[in-house]
Amino acid sequence: MVLSDLGRFCFSSASQFSITKCKKSTVSKKIMSVMAPQQSERRPATTGSVKNAMTMTEKILARASEKPQLSPGDNVWVNIDVLMTHDVCGPGSIGIFKKEFGEDAKVWDCEKVVIIPDHYIFTSDERANRNVDILRDFCTEQNIKYFYDIKDLSNFKANPDYKGVCHIALAQEGHCRPGEVLLGTDSHTCTAGAFGQFATGIGNTDAGFVLGAGKLLLKVPPTLRFVMDGEMPDYLLAKDLILQIIGEISVAGATYKAMEFLGTTVESLNMEERMTLCNMVVEAGGKNGVVPADGTTFKYLEDKTSVAYEPVYSDDQASFLTEYRFDVSKLEPLVAKPHSPDNRALARECKDVKIDRVYIGSCTGGKTEDFLAAAKVFLASGKKVKVPTFLVPATQKVWMDLYTLPVPGSGGKTCSQIFEEAGCDTPASPSCGACLGGPKDTYARMNEPMVCVSTTNRNFPGRMGHKEGQIYLASPYTAAASALTGYVTDPREFLQ
Repeated sequence: MVLSDLGRFCFSSASQFSITKCKKSTVSKKIMSVMAPQQSERRPATTGSVKNAMTMTEKILARASEKPQLSPGDNVWVNIDVLMTHDVCGPGSIGIFKKEFGEDAKVWDCEKVVIIPDHYIFTSDERANRNVDILRDFCTEQNIKYFYDIKDLSNFKANPDYKGVCHIALAQEGHCRPGEVLLGTDSHTCTAGAFGQFATGIGNTDAGFVLGAGKLLLKVPPTLRFVMDGEMPDYLLAKDLILQIIGEISVAGATYKAMEFLGTTVESLNMEERMTLCNMVVEAGGKNGVVPADGTTFKYLEDKTSVAYEPVYSDDQASFLTEYRFDVSKLEPLVAKPHSPDNRALARECKDVKIDRVYIGSCTGGKTEDFLAAAKVFLASGKKVKVPTFLVPATQKVWMDLYTLPVPGSGGKTCSQIFEEAGCDTPASPSCGACLGGPKDTYARMNEPMVCVSTTNRNFPGRMGHKEGQIYLASPYTAAASALTGYVTDPREFLQ
């Protein structure tokens, strides 16, 4: 493994998560702690004979550009496996496509374009409604196979094709596959990297070009490697892990870099938790996040896709810009305080912060596993929430899970029953909801200055509506615990 003189960052087991930078050849007198736990050299599997060592991201882009070898900084034309767009960026991308390729032009492959209305859906805003109409007309004209339409806004269940949040729908509908390249007109497209593929967000201009050409000029990013080992405490979730990482490297720490996640902790995570991890790499400036595909990945995909795929893995001698190591067993529940995802603090340090509401939803925190986690806290407490608690399932499938899946240890109760007993709002129609504010009539939008604990991904001023609102980003465990007390609360108060 080549780390050059950039060094390697090692995290101590102390609760304050001190950071030590260790030069490869020399040891500074400033070193206060050693890496914990000590790890034997990790040797990931490789594919075929290796002449020039490459990272996962480099291999995927090399295959997609039909090049034998790529290095960080190379600019290559990459063939795209899947292009996704939604109701916010779709109309603009379609406009650029028609302007540049012609009014009568056809997309490069009508089965590789996935169009998912999800952002501004359940609203009376005429322009938002018009956006979905534009998507529908385009999909009819182009014979787009994968268009997840919604027509009846009064009852989402009357729309069998409607899914909900694009990043979760992409996974559930089998559009995420190891080794492929997936681009989307949304910054959180990086979520799909959980499947061992290259996935990143692009702008409308690039998407318009991909619609016509099926390829895009991309610069190969260098890779940061995050090795997470140790047993995951039962009060932590993947949201805590990614908040820890962003807090360490900052919102600019991974700018135009790939973030590769591995280690025994990552291997133990289910697919939805891995998606949470990759979802927020963009909050660190990352180009993409990626988790090596394994048995967990393959099992998830068994009933979701019939398309053949070939996973790739980083070579033993691949060059990583920096490697970070964490002993996850020593971490504590975290929040990101207003107004930045890297404004990290321990949840227990914010116990005096009074809150007005809790929001559980979005591509980051609105998956089935997220709601099961919240239900676990409500079940353990046996109490009612003290502030309005809004629940927005990411997709129609997640909504169904809330009403059908029994919560472990509940005697057969579903999430919806537990939420009702705890006094939460009834689960809303699946969509992006108030995660990014939206029109004034968006469900759970912050239309006045409030303090909110949210399982979403950004807490910039105005992100969930009012520009003076304060958002504390947290895991579903911490969000549920906070709902029960009316203050930012460490979930260990209820889980231990």
